Amino acid sequence: MKLHDLRPNKGSKKDRKRVGRGYGSGYGKTSGRGMAGQNSRAGGGVPLWHQGGDTPYYRRMPQKPGFKNFNRIEYQEVNLEYLSRFRKDSEVTPEVLREAELINTLGKPVAILGRGELKKPLKVKAHRFSRKAVEKIEKAGGTVEVIES
Repeated sequence: MKLHDLRPNKGSKKDRKRVGRGYGSGYGKTSGRGMAGQNSRAGGGVPLWHQGGDTPYYRRMPQKPGFKNFNRIEYQEVNLEYLSRFRKDSEVTPEVLREAELINTLGKPVAILGRGELKKPLKVKAHRFSRKAVEKIEKAGGTVEVIES
């Protein structure tokens, strides 16, 4: 192979389209734009979302009521009935709840709710407690500690 044998791959090089240079070029007269109309003129054309007189899609969609509060804190809720599986006098923290698969992640705060009964004293640490949960835990002889996040 010599230097003069080198050629670009077939189809990799393409001549540019020379519009408006006579009918022999294939792009003479109307320059490939058709006969008339908005799209044949300079600066013509409509945006992609144009719907030709119809009410646009974004105005046809129903409005959702209300709003979404982006400052909302989403708690992972655990009821007292699930805490009864822990041993007497044990410490229940979000990490322990995660190991027991009672919560999904340590990234969200934990709230302890009052459904169910608790018969053992437990030391419970969480980000939030319902009033009923606090009453029942303390009635069983346990303690409640709020974690500040």
